[in-house]
Amino acid sequence: MARAPHQSTLHARVLRGWTHRGLWAWSMWPLSLLYGLLARLRRWVYRSGWATQHRVDALVVIVGNVVAGGVGKTPIVIALAQHLRTQGWTIGVVSRGYGRATADCREVRTDGHADEFGDEPLLIRRSTGVPVFVASRRADAARALLAAYPSTQVILSDDGLQHHGLQRDIEICVFDDRGVGNGCLLPAGPLREPWPRPVDLVLHSGSRPAFAGFTAPRTLVGHAVRADGSQVALATLAGPGAKPLRAVAAIAQPEKFFAMLRSAGLVLAESVALPDHASFDDWDPPHDAHFTLLCTEKDAVKLWRRNPEALAVPLQVDIEPAFLSALERLLRARLPAKLSSLHGHTTT
Repeated sequence: MARAPHQSTLHARVLRGWTHRGLWAWSMWPLSLLYGLLARLRRWVYRSGWATQHRVDALVVIVGNVVAGGVGKTPIVIALAQHLRTQGWTIGVVSRGYGRATADCREVRTDGHADEFGDEPLLIRRSTGVPVFVASRRADAARALLAAYPSTQVILSDDGLQHHGLQRDIEICVFDDRGVGNGCLLPAGPLREPWPRPVDLVLHSGSRPAFAGFTAPRTLVGHAVRADGSQVALATLAGPGAKPLRAVAAIAQPEKFFAMLRSAGLVLAESVALPDHASFDDWDPPHDAHFTLLCTEKDAVKLWRRNPEALAVPLQVDIEPAFLSALERLLRARLPAKLSSLHGHTTT
């Protein structure tokens, strides 16, 4: 298996150290105390009014996490945007656009490139069709979105649980099978802030939830997608006479994607793990006609520019119906208070 530099021995040791309170956790404990102090100070600055929390004319739903690394937030944002649209809500999405080369506030275009907007915002825009805005400050993105689409009722924020500049109405915290790891703050453990902490809803994207909450397991769909939008059944990629498979992933936990492919019956001749959000500009795979190249949907928005023959294998998120019902109840319950607040204050 090919590995990128980020899959170093040190990186692997850190990940292992975050699963239990061993030598790594205890040696990093003083730094985690400093990290925790800074996190509490940041929250206090906003809660005390020293820093402004910007209010916008829509319900703001934060889809975030307290554990470092990918937990599947973006597929959940996509699923929520698609579901809420079917229920009659007018939806928009905001993001910082991690990994983009630009720094201004801008609307994501379906015909744009990941280096302009970030790979995840571009995937959300293409998958849902809803307006998506990126900015260094999510409050700026939300205000720009509402200026362009004033009828928007709900703004979903992809990440942002620890970024308090945008006033939020509902907080959703997402976990995967790691749970809270060893329960320590960074760098002794994986936590960005102490857990438990007040949130409105907890959602588990893994198959083995570590504690109470709703579930949203992720699985692969039964087909891959070409750059032109046509589909290829996964079964044909594993059938007699099929080409050997080469898989690449530039996501937080690439091994999970490779494991899903194998669980679908695919035999991988090679798997390549690259750093999360990698641009693929420095990755030049052999253009071997005897191999079929597989990737994630998130990677495809970048990879197809250089390797249009690659096949993207989409994820399917099965959000528990009880969670969707609970979210809609919260939206309906908090809409009157939001409207009342907006009538009584000038948007900042």
